[in-house]
Amino acid sequence: MNKKALVMLVGSICLLTACKSSENNTPNTKTEMVTETPVQEVGEPMRKLSFPHSVTSKINQVDNYHGTSVADPYRWLENDTAQVVKEWVAGQNELTFGYLDKIPFRQKIKQRLTKIWNYPKFEAPFKEGNRYYYFKNNGLQNQKVLYVQDGLKGAPAVFLDPNKLSSDGTTAISTVSFSANGEYMAYGTSGGGSDWNEFYVMETASKKKLADSLQWIKFSDAAWFKDGFFYSRYDEPKTGSKMANKNENHKVFYHKVGTAQAEDQLIYEDKNHPNRLFFAQTTEDERFLIISATEGASSINALFYKDLTDEKSAIKPLVDNFEAEYVLVENQGDKLLLRTNKNAPHYQLVLINPEKPQPDNWKVIIPESEDVMDEVSLVNNKLLVTYMRNASSHLLVHDIKGKLLSQVKLPTLGTVTGFRGKKTDKEIFYTFNSFTYPSTIYRYTVATNKSELYRKPQVAVQMEGYETKQIFYTSKDGTKIPMFIVHKKGLTLDGKNPTYLYGYGGFNVSILPSFSISRMLWLENNGVLAIPNIRGGGEFGEDWHKAGMTPNKQNVFDDFIAAAEYLINEKYTSPNRLAIAGGSNGGLLVGAVSNQRPELFKVAIPAVGVMDMLRFHKFTIGWAWVEEYGSSDNPEQFKNLLAISPLHNLKEGVSYPATLVTTADHDDRVVPAHSFKYIATLQEKGAGPNPYLIRVDVNAGHGAGKATSLLINEATDTWSFIYYNMGINPYTGKKV
Repeated sequence: MNKKALVMLVGSICLLTACKSSENNTPNTKTEMVTETPVQEVGEPMRKLSFPHSVTSKINQVDNYHGTSVADPYRWLENDTAQVVKEWVAGQNELTFGYLDKIPFRQKIKQRLTKIWNYPKFEAPFKEGNRYYYFKNNGLQNQKVLYVQDGLKGAPAVFLDPNKLSSDGTTAISTVSFSANGEYMAYGTSGGGSDWNEFYVMETASKKKLADSLQWIKFSDAAWFKDGFFYSRYDEPKTGSKMANKNENHKVFYHKVGTAQAEDQLIYEDKNHPNRLFFAQTTEDERFLIISATEGASSINALFYKDLTDEKSAIKPLVDNFEAEYVLVENQGDKLLLRTNKNAPHYQLVLINPEKPQPDNWKVIIPESEDVMDEVSLVNNKLLVTYMRNASSHLLVHDIKGKLLSQVKLPTLGTVTGFRGKKTDKEIFYTFNSFTYPSTIYRYTVATNKSELYRKPQVAVQMEGYETKQIFYTSKDGTKIPMFIVHKKGLTLDGKNPTYLYGYGGFNVSILPSFSISRMLWLENNGVLAIPNIRGGGEFGEDWHKAGMTPNKQNVFDDFIAAAEYLINEKYTSPNRLAIAGGSNGGLLVGAVSNQRPELFKVAIPAVGVMDMLRFHKFTIGWAWVEEYGSSDNPEQFKNLLAISPLHNLKEGVSYPATLVTTADHDDRVVPAHSFKYIATLQEKGAGPNPYLIRVDVNAGHGAGKATSLLINEATDTWSFIYYNMGINPYTGKKV
């Protein structure tokens, strides 16, 4: 896992601080139960609504933020392990699924999704030792399976099947890492979608699982060195608190194969900075240990290094300030290749002498360009570079000195993953996909610069007949924002097309063209898909990211609202046919714009969203998002957060879009309390005929590793809810 992957893990697929007074830094609260039992009968109307909603009891909780009193009557829902909260969740699910069960075409949507989902899905093979490995899902398996084969033409065999690790298919493989000679594989598993991982070790030749068992691991890979590996973990949490308590004091350990975790050697910690995360890497030749330190989900980091050829060498700072991003590519002897945005918002590749790491001593190998340098890999004495240009991938090949040699031609506008390998590899495999181009694997031979098709999926959907365009529209402050629009060819611009507008806008995460079998159901039923690359993402470098960070977060919402207005003004759709969706930081986006412009959207789908912007840093890894959002501990940032927080800006008597909030009971990244408190408030205050519902998955988390059966069920319910509230039967074309 590289630094970019770590930021994605902690920040995206994404947040709660103590309510402190300015005088004594202690909560100013008063708590009183309004009712003896905080769960009332589901379906009891709370006011004159066409749709019955659940009534959620309140407590008298008021917090003082720098002299401003803020009520938090649903604070009790933060205790997600309490019996009363479990009963509340059961009641809400009963209400939601009772509603969904009545949608006449719901089962037909599920049948269609199940059919088109059922095709073999391969990931690109990679070589370890003398054998090739790859992941494959036969079609409807809950989890992808790791296969192994001798040579590219050898007979494949199952190497590790996570579907056998749990009865319900909710245990996933989170990471795999092989020793230098391929003798051992360390792998991580995650149960029920949690960020908590357990690491194990296998002998690759015998497929024997060894006795090694490592626990309390989050945000870590296994970085091999000799007969063991470096990894990062937390101390064991207190009983009953592992899903919600704040994660602090991340530490790097070394584990030797065949020993107990209690014997692991502590390599690095920082007691003065308990909120820092540490991610260990080793260079391919195992000469250097590199430790990346981050103070949150921001891409900004520091780097430390140790010369592993000298047992007595200390861990030294390579870059000890937090002012830019530094990503290890590889070493060249005693020098280190780093991709960085230091003095280069679009990134550059530099060669650094660890003994003289000052920027004045850097050698620039590939300078910054107009395109954003996304990933770099050193393979067979060539530098393979993935760039982003207007939010799509481009592949360039440079020699070791940085001279441009060639460009790898791609099938169409889309996204590349895995254009990387080891120094000794003579060939690599990468994956290309786009909105209507399923993930296809290509084989690239370095010496000849030849890229050829290796494996193409067979999907039961006609991919012809669709078109993808990229337009640029103007946001509120005049900034030009790109947006992808996908639909059937020959679309009539009459303002009547059902349209699905998806966004994220944060944490330097880039939303590039990607294939989704779920979205194909929408497209084949005459839907329009629109994805704007709003500020806060990384599509145009760090400046684009910063334009959507605190105190500029409102830019993100303005960009998304302007996208909706463009689609309406250009007659793609109308407010009655427009659905908006986003997950995690994107859930915050959906909640915020629903509050600010409720008349603009018919349906809102905030998934696992960050809805309480005043308390997000109180739980699990939420503190890591303070740099992105700000903190309510800071008086000025508090004002900004209060102005945009979805939970705190719901108004009494407003008719909001039909809303289906989705979350999961094992989400220990954005804890489900965000969604619980938000829907309780929306049901209390929202008026009008629209339903305000929450769908809580059981044995699922923030999204990673979710079982196929759960994915199909969630997609079924989401599309059913959207179509039904737009008044459309997708299979008859008639009004519902």
